[in-house]
Amino acid sequence: MRTSLITPLLLALAGAMHAPADAADTADQRSVAQAARGKYLVDTSGCMDCHTPFKMGPNGPEPDMSRMLSGHPEQLVMPPAPALPAGPWLIVSSGTNTAHAGPWGVSFTANLTPDPETGLGLWSARDFRATIRTGRHLGRGRAVLPPMPIPVYNHFSDDDLDAVFAYLRTIPPIRNRVPEPLPPAQRSAARP
Repeated sequence: MRTSLITPLLLALAGAMHAPADAADTADQRSVAQAARGKYLVDTSGCMDCHTPFKMGPNGPEPDMSRMLSGHPEQLVMPPAPALPAGPWLIVSSGTNTAHAGPWGVSFTANLTPDPETGLGLWSARDFRATIRTGRHLGRGRAVLPPMPIPVYNHFSDDDLDAVFAYLRTIPPIRNRVPEPLPPAQRSAARP
């Protein structure tokens, strides 16, 4: 009789002991799946085209993966942007594809790595969503400037944006302080 009471008790206790681990495993699996989805979205949405500096390779410009998603290199001081002739030309871009001059002034691509001082390390998923939804840093700061395709990325669902942010939290942090944008009047003095 005693054995029949102990066995169900031990089975219940064993099940309870494994439940948190199973729940944690499930949460870990969801987290890994979310980051994998975010990687897919980053890889297919052109994020690296501007946020990873280009370098010259044997076949021309190629992403410098040692600086993956770290934005405009802080040590690269840009000379004045060349003036474009009147007509349909609108944008001048740097060889690294991380600095862009146009009617808005000069914009520099942001550091998307999780570096806490110069990247997104102190941001929350809510901050990231607010930035994309409003076109303003942290949803309330300065405007996110061209060529960032905010009107296109606004079509991402919150789940997509959370996945992108989850992936960005998994990449190596790179300390790289990107210069502030320059207004149109200072466009000819593109200095960090």
